[in-house]
Amino acid sequence: MGTWDYSIFWKETVNQLKNELSEQEYTMWFNMEYETSEELSIVVSVPSGFYRDQVKQRYQGRIEGKLYELSGHHLSVDFEIKQRSKNTAAPSSASQDNIEEKEEKKSSSRASQAQPRVIDQKERGKHPQLREDYTFENFVIGENNSFAANAALAIAKNPGTAYNPCLIYGGVGLGKTHLMQAIGNLSWKEQGCKIIYITAENFTNEFVESIKNNKTTDFKNKYRNADMLLIDDIHFLQKKIETQEELFHTFNALYDAKKQIMFTCDRPVSELKNLSERLRSRFERGLNVDLQPPSYETRCAILAKKSEVRGISIPVEVLNLIAKNVSSNVRDLEASLTKLVAYAELTKKPVTLETAQQQLRDVFGAPKQNNVTIETIQKVVADYFSLSYTDLKSKKRTKAISFPRQLAMYIAREITEYSTTELGMEFGGRDHTTVMHGCQKIEERLKAEPSLETTIQKLNKLIKDYNS
Repeated sequence: MGTWDYSIFWKETVNQLKNELSEQEYTMWFNMEYETSEELSIVVSVPSGFYRDQVKQRYQGRIEGKLYELSGHHLSVDFEIKQRSKNTAAPSSASQDNIEEKEEKKSSSRASQAQPRVIDQKERGKHPQLREDYTFENFVIGENNSFAANAALAIAKNPGTAYNPCLIYGGVGLGKTHLMQAIGNLSWKEQGCKIIYITAENFTNEFVESIKNNKTTDFKNKYRNADMLLIDDIHFLQKKIETQEELFHTFNALYDAKKQIMFTCDRPVSELKNLSERLRSRFERGLNVDLQPPSYETRCAILAKKSEVRGISIPVEVLNLIAKNVSSNVRDLEASLTKLVAYAELTKKPVTLETAQQQLRDVFGAPKQNNVTIETIQKVVADYFSLSYTDLKSKKRTKAISFPRQLAMYIAREITEYSTTELGMEFGGRDHTTVMHGCQKIEERLKAEPSLETTIQKLNKLIKDYNS
């Protein structure tokens, strides 16, 4: 250490921020260690470049302000990237001795019904069902997902306690599976939990196979002895009555044993059809959080992070172009980036703004690239015609409401993948024939009134820009 030692001011600054921030936020972003001091600066270490960039953006000004208040000097904070060992990866990580002690207690308490572990818990390698890159460090946090991300981190640190069960819902490609598997990866590596991750479809298939082969007991034991059960895409369970019944009993067994249960879904549970009420009540029992399409700033950060992870250099103006034109979800952002990378690798040419515009013109112009919800369409159309959102879902049949309602149905059928039956339910529980009739009415008016096409195009643009 040099002549200057500001460690005491750093320690007090961190302590004050710990009291001002939520526990989840502090745990997630203050994984920093004091290294040394220079004349007018403090050097702290962080585990990665992405971590450094996020902390600088979110907290550097606040940290330096507190340092000035405490020291009377304008001290800057400099960051250096320093890989941590597993035992020092996070301030709250348990030691290996504590992990083993917990495992011994778990084993003894379940001795009478213990099942062979699939993975030796002393081997902290890759979990066989989880993607290694689905971690909290690789998850870019913005306004659309900060609540869900902080809740997920809290679950990973303390499974089976505060937020149990937990349901994350939202459209495709917004990061539901990433967050779910990040929870699994962290709990697996730090706490040695016995984790099962599975899609609802595969859960159903396994259950059917167990019945077919007279192995339902093995099936029950497998899932009811997990420390953490992660089930993706529970909307697949609609109409699967026997699978719902089995999941209901599995849920109860795990919940009573204070084991963590987590689900993802493409919509709120209240909108799932053909789902038993008692299973629905279980899904809604704990924390339900939604993911919205990312904002422009978050999309830029996502693209920058994914470029960094891939080890490629893409001009900032190109990343901004993609972020501006692809507002749907993370999956579409990554697909656009992948296409540009492939072009650069195959042609041996650098990616320029002109290249990006040319290669992604189909993506930018695709009418269905938006992750549009029926609610968004209804709100935009209602606002355009100076109606209330509920008017389009009401039973009112006045001309002032019927036409906008039919127009909203027509647009929804054109730019989403919802069936006419599903659309009918979203528009006040109407029959699918009503939706078909409404769409036909708009098609007839389009032939007689070409100017209506302009209105539809304008509405499509408003819908596209709604979440931008």
